[in-house]
Amino acid sequence: MSLPRGSRLCFVADGRSPIARNYIQHFIARGDEVHLISTFPFDGAGMRLASLNVVPAAFARFAGANAGRPADAPAPGGVARIARQLRARAVSAAFPAVFGWLAPAADVGRHVHRIRELILKIDPVLVHAMRIPFEGILAAQALEGLPYPLVMSVWGNDLELWAARYPLVARLTRRALARADALHPDCGRDLTLAMDWGWDAHRPAAVFPSNGGIRTSLFHPGEPDAGVAARYGIPAGRPVVLNSRGFRAYVRNDAFFRSIPLVLRRRPDAVFAAVAMEGHPRAQRWVRELGIGDAVHLLPRVPPAEMAELFRLAAASVSPSEFDGTPNTLLESMACGAFPVAGNIASVREWVRDGENGILFPPADAQALADATVRALDDAELRRTAGERNAALIRERGEYEGSMARAEALYAAAIPAAAGRGTAP
Repeated sequence: MSLPRGSRLCFVADGRSPIARNYIQHFIARGDEVHLISTFPFDGAGMRLASLNVVPAAFARFAGANAGRPADAPAPGGVARIARQLRARAVSAAFPAVFGWLAPAADVGRHVHRIRELILKIDPVLVHAMRIPFEGILAAQALEGLPYPLVMSVWGNDLELWAARYPLVARLTRRALARADALHPDCGRDLTLAMDWGWDAHRPAAVFPSNGGIRTSLFHPGEPDAGVAARYGIPAGRPVVLNSRGFRAYVRNDAFFRSIPLVLRRRPDAVFAAVAMEGHPRAQRWVRELGIGDAVHLLPRVPPAEMAELFRLAAASVSPSEFDGTPNTLLESMACGAFPVAGNIASVREWVRDGENGILFPPADAQALADATVRALDDAELRRTAGERNAALIRERGEYEGSMARAEALYAAAIPAAAGRGTAP
């Protein structure tokens, strides 16, 4: 069975998220009737959606703080003060506690009825909730007693962090997984974890990148555009170490910045570029306190085409995550030939073999990160062979067209899996 073109599909997602938009665009391009219920206001102009409805769940600003709005931007309402606390790794330990506090069942319940009304009005052949807290939780409750198939994506820290740490999120997650008819995790680790949280292994599931995969027409090896480096003030002819992760509660940027002077002692020619950190007070303070201003370039948010050029420019791309799914920027960097230096976590090990096509390190260990970075810069042959392996790996497992073919097959499998559910009123 295949998913017919022209199918009416409903997505429940944070419309600001480049991950969600990149994924959804495939179904728009193939001629499906695509409706989006967004958990955060955004400008959907140019997406060619059949409909866009916003259900502005208050907690969505925390679940996706990096989805499109700068992490520092004040959150509306009475939680602006808390949002500002998320600026820095030094206070990011408060983030999970805040997150758990902002997700009471009553807050979820406030939005369920509206989402249910919208789904009944749209009458789709399938609903896809992208991320468990809280799009999946909302969609699952809205669909209780209704016949519509529900596909659910597992993103990054849905299970490993939020469900594992917070009993309320855990209960809501179990309930959501019980309602889902098909599952889309972006790593095998999360498929295994989902089973621990009650996912029925007999239901359809497919593992592929959360954003639908890497568009290799854009992210590919080659000579970088020198104009992009010049535009961001990155000097020519020096090895570039790129951090594309921005500020997230689970990314150890403190270790990244503390590693820089350690690298410079051995590789004084190295240049460091950090995306989405321009004007960030914590990043600026680290640069000032560590005395590394001459070697560090804090960049703004960068559009995809220029991001690809920066990856092609970089000798090494650093991802110091301590919790994560499969980072899309990791795959993009691998596709462009940048050597991955990444935190040693289970999801990343599904893509990177330490010492073969990248180097893994304990994400909180600045010295280990410095050693890994220096090794990457010093070993041109390792970078060359890793680049060849990674390009092949992306073609095999991470490329957009192949991944979205798996998505279509997952949708087709979800429809019969939902047979026997309730009927719409």
